Amino acid sequence: MIFAELHYDQHYGELHAPLVELLGSSFQDMEHGLQGDSWIWVFEDGEKVAVDTFSSMKHQVKADASSTGLAEKVIGILSTRYQVSVFPVPELEPHEEEEHE
Repeated sequence: MIFAELHYDQHYGELHAPLVELLGSSFQDMEHGLQGDSWIWVFEDGEKVAVDTFSSMKHQVKADASSTGLAEKVIGILSTRYQVSVFPVPELEPHEEEEHE
């Protein structure tokens, strides 16, 4: 599910390193990469949140329903430095929509 989307003017590739630095200051267990798309995975207490550009030209905060608490924590940290639009109801990703049909 997509919980939020960041808003910025530059290309998403320019934000990859600053986002990794910001999230890395609060989370020790992370994986990330920048190849075509930007992706950052944050892990904590068995939960996983993705901040990626796989389905948008802007970074989106994504997680399963079981990781809602971590998603909120990640959004809070991102909001300290970036404009973040939080969706009132999380949106389904394209692959999740197919599963619900």
